[in-house]
Amino acid sequence: MNTANLLGFDEVLERFDPALGLEVHVELHTATKMFCGCPTTFGGEPNSQVCPVCLGLPGAMPAVNVKAVESAIRIGLALNCQIAEWCRFARKNYFYPDMPKNFQTSQYDEPICFDGYMDVDVDGETFRVEIERAHMEEDTGKSSHIGGATGRIHGADYSLVDYNRAGIPLIEIVTRPITGAGDKAPAVARAYVAQLRDLIVALDVSDARMDQGSIRADVNLSLAPKGQDTLGTRTETKNVNSLRSVERAVRFEMQRHGAILADGGSILQETRHWHEDTGITTSGREKSDAEDYRYFPEPDLVPVAPSREWVEELRGTLPENPTVKRARLQAEWGFSDLEMRDTVGAGALLLVEATIAAGASAQSARKWWLGELARRANDTDTSIDALGVTPADVAAVQQLVDAKTINDKLARKVFEGLYAGEGTPAEIVEKRGLAVVSDEGALSTAVDVAIAANPDIADKIRDGKVAAAGALIGAVMKEMRGQADAGRVRELILEKLS
Repeated sequence: MNTANLLGFDEVLERFDPALGLEVHVELHTATKMFCGCPTTFGGEPNSQVCPVCLGLPGAMPAVNVKAVESAIRIGLALNCQIAEWCRFARKNYFYPDMPKNFQTSQYDEPICFDGYMDVDVDGETFRVEIERAHMEEDTGKSSHIGGATGRIHGADYSLVDYNRAGIPLIEIVTRPITGAGDKAPAVARAYVAQLRDLIVALDVSDARMDQGSIRADVNLSLAPKGQDTLGTRTETKNVNSLRSVERAVRFEMQRHGAILADGGSILQETRHWHEDTGITTSGREKSDAEDYRYFPEPDLVPVAPSREWVEELRGTLPENPTVKRARLQAEWGFSDLEMRDTVGAGALLLVEATIAAGASAQSARKWWLGELARRANDTDTSIDALGVTPADVAAVQQLVDAKTINDKLARKVFEGLYAGEGTPAEIVEKRGLAVVSDEGALSTAVDVAIAANPDIADKIRDGKVAAAGALIGAVMKEMRGQADAGRVRELILEKLS
């Protein structure tokens, strides 16, 4: 189904109530894998970080990664979850080429964390997202489909599998159905994933890089006729890898479901693929229920029984509550409610915080991240934290502006150099010759040329209409490719025409 066949968003809301659920997979940045000693370094040569355990070879015996258990408990505590006194792993049986054992070691009916919640704010309204569970499991390998136009298996000439990722520790965080959000459902989904990602980063348990797949969201969506208590049939859109796409996927599925139901059809319970380029979902496979996976307790692993003393010790390591932290930062930075909401909504809170820590003012940090950088992210359909520009870079650009080495217009050219990987801001200014010209002789000559070329404007300034100086300043800036010191140019114009 393409966008032309969708039901209008407003009509969906008139006729149906949406319910959404989110399953977020967090890849932990432990040094070794979940059940073996293989390294977890991202970007290694294919199949260079494997062993008999993560390849599932006969006779290989797994052992639980204690650091991964610790990270799971800290995540659970930060999400206000109960921590199990006793839990165990299970085998989830299904065949995929990127599952070398033909089963995934996961947790089923006895997760390590359960019954939690996270409050998220959308346009001044607070929504409580209830957490059903957060459980430990291992990641799969990665398939690459070679040939064809889409990069998917359909139409590919052949496929390759890299098992380096197989066995990397994962925490899967599963919400209960989120109802009552109405037209804010897409924004609630985005806000939840954004706040969860910020929390994961603050806990320092994962890089939480959506562009590298270290945090991935599955979006569940169903519609029910207006006023009906029973939930509709859900679909699950897999592996959505940016905050913007989480919001778009919810909106698209609401409109797709609505069109089918309004036409008298029924929804197939299935997994679906999200297409970043076209902004649509397509069918994947019919969705399995829990019993289809034939879960049974993992016989090669002992149960996990974290002591209450250890749990309380880990509770003492938790970072500041995100809601409390936002209120504190807003007060410290002097942001209005709207400015803070926009910062959070753009997924830029931690980036702005780090930029301020690197020496920029709060308003300048916000200006660049929510202006130039957010625009670039939108134009390139990229997550704002995946542009290749760091908070230290942004602070360095602002320091050059504050020192009058460059102005805001030239700073945008510096950012172009940063996107292209041309070096530090100072190096880019030097290589591209972007420094502001403050040489009195050059400025004076350029002002004389502008006055001579615009006698009518010059006469207005002589008559006391100082505001007209803006046109001459613009002419000088154009002549000097935006590299003149605008303040000094104004002074020279007024001196010459007073």
